[in-house]
Amino acid sequence: MARYMETLTIERGGFRIKVPESWWEFDVRPESRDDSIRRMVNERVEQRPELAKYRDTYAAFLQKAAADAWKSGALYCGCMAEAFGGDTPITGSVTVSIVGGRSKTGEPLSTDPQTMAGQLSVREAKKEGDAWRKVTTVDIPGVGPAARTYGIEDIVVPDDALNRTIRAVLMQTFIPVPGQEGKVALVAGSSQVLDLADSFFDIFDAITSTFRFAE
Repeated sequence: MARYMETLTIERGGFRIKVPESWWEFDVRPESRDDSIRRMVNERVEQRPELAKYRDTYAAFLQKAAADAWKSGALYCGCMAEAFGGDTPITGSVTVSIVGGRSKTGEPLSTDPQTMAGQLSVREAKKEGDAWRKVTTVDIPGVGPAARTYGIEDIVVPDDALNRTIRAVLMQTFIPVPGQEGKVALVAGSSQVLDLADSFFDIFDAITSTFRFAE
């Protein structure tokens, strides 16, 4: 999977980020997202008829991504859904959310990257094929240090009575929000295409590195 060349700058209240030009941004609001996504998928299929057999797969993936993003408080959600000559479409998503937390005594949790990295849990794979998670810190150009987790994780399906999980490539970067105690901008990239984990880590890292707070 080739690294993208053309990018599109997304600006929202308080931040901007660049994503591949071929990615889609869509409405995550419950009252309008399903119709919006169906229209987007139909438009893409009209442009590229060879994608018609993946129409339902694309729509289902995007609708789930939008629902999960809304529940997490996302301010932006973008997805890719492309066929690169194989039998299975390649899908991935990036969301940006502003999140915060408090201690049991009501104090805002620290957003210091080193402190956060020390509180995030590492998961080692006990055998081949197990889920795993690594924790590190990264430097976002023009922004500063941030805590990050990345790995192959089992994500609990929201509102599922059976507590089922979905295994996915996942990278989460926690960027402290200037002037807002206890708040971070969470840039999360995910994909269920596990065989391309390293490629997606590169893509998610490249996208996250373009994150900037609006002046």
